[in-house]
Amino acid sequence: MEEISYDDFSKLDLRVAKIESSEKIAGKTRILKGIISMGNETRDVIIGGADFYDPEELIGKLVIVVANLEPKKLSGITSNAMLLAADVDGKPFWLTVDDSVPPGTKIK
Repeated sequence: MEEISYDDFSKLDLRVAKIESSEKIAGKTRILKGIISMGNETRDVIIGGADFYDPEELIGKLVIVVANLEPKKLSGITSNAMLLAADVDGKPFWLTVDDSVPPGTKIK
């Protein structure tokens, strides 16, 4: 993997977000539609891992997102952030924080 500079890393806007809702997408088995809250704003996102998690399991989780990634449209839904996860044999394990960290908090 290529090294990046600190300046490159500092371009990422990493934030804490709360998954407010999660639902199945008709005809899709690997992705879900979600809504996340980052304090004073909410965004639509695509969440991978639908083949491992029920949508209800994700609601209320505090996760880490890349908030300034360019939007991407998948299955007719524009995803406006990317949830970060550890990948273990294809199964995502979302990066989380303690419940006392408010949504919208910047990760440094």
